[in-house]
Amino acid sequence: MQHIMPPPTKDLAWVMGPYQAPIARVEPGETFQVSTLDAFANRIDATDIDLSTVIQLPYVNPCTGPIYVEGAEPGDTLAVRIDDIKLTRDYAVSCIIPEFGGLCGTVYTRILNEPLDQRILLHPITDEGMIHDPNLNIPKIPIEPFYGTIGTSPTTEAISTLSPGFHGGNMDAADVCVGNTIYLPVAVEGARLFLGDGHVTQGDAEVCGVAPEVPTTGTLTVDLIKGRRLETPRIEDDEYIMSVGSARPMEDAARIAFYDLIGWLEADYGFERIAAYQLCSQVARVRVANMVDVLYSIVAKFPKRYLLEA
Repeated sequence: MQHIMPPPTKDLAWVMGPYQAPIARVEPGETFQVSTLDAFANRIDATDIDLSTVIQLPYVNPCTGPIYVEGAEPGDTLAVRIDDIKLTRDYAVSCIIPEFGGLCGTVYTRILNEPLDQRILLHPITDEGMIHDPNLNIPKIPIEPFYGTIGTSPTTEAISTLSPGFHGGNMDAADVCVGNTIYLPVAVEGARLFLGDGHVTQGDAEVCGVAPEVPTTGTLTVDLIKGRRLETPRIEDDEYIMSVGSARPMEDAARIAFYDLIGWLEADYGFERIAAYQLCSQVARVRVANMVDVLYSIVAKFPKRYLLEA
């Protein structure tokens, strides 16, 4: 099985775009492994590190890629099934970044209050779960790994790996996890898949801006749906079909997600559009994937048990 490793730090993918040479090539139907660094490029190993020396924009949230998928052409859909995610370090990192997060001033949300004080936690990972803080008498947190960042190349843009969008990117959607299939638009030849930002787990919204960050080795299977164009990423598991919208303000992210979900129900499952719209208001579920990134991400989920029977 092919094992794709992250390149040297100077060659890591800090943007998703068509201009970086592929680091590997895979065939449709191929199962392969990909190793990733954590969101801080594995540079935090103590709680007294000065974060300003580690977090130097735009060199954060590195991805492994681009991975060229043979035969992928603009207008296709790339289907990425996540077969396994192994954590390759026995601790995760989370932190309070002074000017980043959902409840503080940022470069996109300007307020006059002083920045928060930095804080770093190293979370031990055990067979029973992740320890948030040994000084807190609370249960271990279940290990539910996923990729915060996965996407394909836009046509001409080079988009920061910190940002989500119609190409995927830094959605921080916990449904990008083992057993699920992620559908991504193909805008350039080879699709150019990028992957990174492994998380041990994450609460909805990733409210402080940082989940438990960890390097990983994932096992993926890719395939192509020829001639099927997507407008925004989709996800599927045994229970739900899901559409992801990324925008600011958050209600526009929700509108993108539900618009796509209703179109999916209409095109593939035989629903009349307004009937799907009305039914979604009764049975759909919503996950706030992130409320901290360059754009916010919402996952709209439709239960498969309510799909029309053939």
